[in-house]
Amino acid sequence: MTILLVCLFIATLMPILAKAPLAYAQNKMQGGYDNRHPRGQQANLKGFGARAKAAHENCFEALVMFAPGVLACVATETLGSMVTNLAIVFVIARTIYLFAYWFNIHLLRSSAWLVGFGVSLALIYFAIP
Repeated sequence: MTILLVCLFIATLMPILAKAPLAYAQNKMQGGYDNRHPRGQQANLKGFGARAKAAHENCFEALVMFAPGVLACVATETLGSMVTNLAIVFVIARTIYLFAYWFNIHLLRSSAWLVGFGVSLALIYFAIP
């Protein structure tokens, strides 16, 4: 169960970690980070900055699917190597997803998204008694 919860912890940190390239893009591409109106500044980003913003936002969206799956497995005591491996695959797929999004590798990005989504569904499925 420890690895499962560590994967949940990492997935919870991912949106925050994914903010770093977005903040870099805001600072570098728009003459400084606008802390008073960051969302307005983000709306004007193009290229890498726009992709960094989308990747950051998608981390939150993925977490909404993954967390219930992990928590359902913990609550129903559906533990074991299959569930643990699925959680690890999720973290790896989401990491690949981020890099693929930042570097505009669209087919890899979509494939990594599909794997992460599938893992989230599988975790919930396995938790059903």
